[in-house]
Amino acid sequence: MSTTPEVSKAMFVPQSVESAPEQSRPILEKINKAFGFIPNLMATFANNPSVLEGYLALEGIFEKGSFAAVERQLILLAASVENKCAYCTAAHSTIAKEFLHVAPEIVSAIRNRTPIADKKTDALVNLTREIVRERGFVKQETIEGFLSAGYRKEQVMELLLGVALKTISNYLDHISPTHSDQAFETEKVR
Repeated sequence: MSTTPEVSKAMFVPQSVESAPEQSRPILEKINKAFGFIPNLMATFANNPSVLEGYLALEGIFEKGSFAAVERQLILLAASVENKCAYCTAAHSTIAKEFLHVAPEIVSAIRNRTPIADKKTDALVNLTREIVRERGFVKQETIEGFLSAGYRKEQVMELLLGVALKTISNYLDHISPTHSDQAFETEKVR
C-alpha cells in the first residue's frame, strides 16, 4: 500500500483517562475495559469529546445493521486501504484475522487491491473501494454486481455508514498521524 506524505508532527496527542477532557474520561474507561487498552486512535479522538462520542455512536449504529461482523470488518478494511490509512489498515487487518478468523488471503487481497475468490466478498469489497475512490459516484455495473452477489439494495446505503466511519478515522490519522498500537504491530503497513 502506498502511503501519502505524513504530517511531520501529530497535531493531537493521544490522551489517557487522566489527561483527557472531563467528558472523554468515562468513554476512555469503557474502551479500556472492553479492549484491555485504549487504542491510540481512540486516545487521539479523546481530545474532542464530541468527536469521540460521535464516532463511537456511529460505530454502534453500523454494528446494529444487516452486515455480519466479518462483512463490516472487510468494509472498514477496504475503506482504510483505499483512503491510505496505515493505522486503520493495520487495526482492521488484525481484527479480521485474529478475532474474526478471516482467511489471511482475503485480508491480503484487500490490502493489495486484488480480486477475492469468493464472489460475494469480492462484490462487497469492490463496491466499498469504488464508493471511496469515486466519492460515491459508482458505476451502475458495480452496484449490479453487489446486488447479483446476493446483497439487497438497502445495503448500499448501509455500506455508506462504514465508509463514513472510516472517513472520520482515516482523515484524522492523515491530519494527525497515529502511532500503531502494539496489538496491531504484526499487520503494520511497511
